[in-house]
Amino acid sequence: MIKRLAIALLAALSLLVLSVPSLPAQTLDPAAVEALAATLRMLADPAARGQILATDPNAAAVDRQVQGMAGSSQLAQEVYGLAAEVFADLARSTGGDPRQLSAALDRAKSDPAAFAAMLRPETLERLRALATRISDAKR
Repeated sequence: MIKRLAIALLAALSLLVLSVPSLPAQTLDPAAVEALAATLRMLADPAARGQILATDPNAAAVDRQVQGMAGSSQLAQEVYGLAAEVFADLARSTGGDPRQLSAALDRAKSDPAAFAAMLRPETLERLRALATRISDAKR
């Protein structure tokens, strides 16, 4: 189940990489911090996310995948919340460089352990807990 949730998170994060403005490389400067904050707000707010989903067929396909995996709108919202946390961890660990962030997402498909190493322990625990809740809900 964790693997399925990780795949859904990667899909949700792919949506983010496509929709977020370029973040400059190096440390997170004020513009990068604002871009990150806007992205995190979009993930937290279903209405803001809905605007993107309404205009981007790729984003809508990702959302259908997340909704199907989560099994309920409440759990799907939690997946998006976790995706926001993962995205924030990745933005910090890559210094906000969109190329490094995209490369990390690509590597995650073949090396999930390396991807997990980029996340804070709290984020990993939240991933495990959400995977368990989704698995339990599907029983």
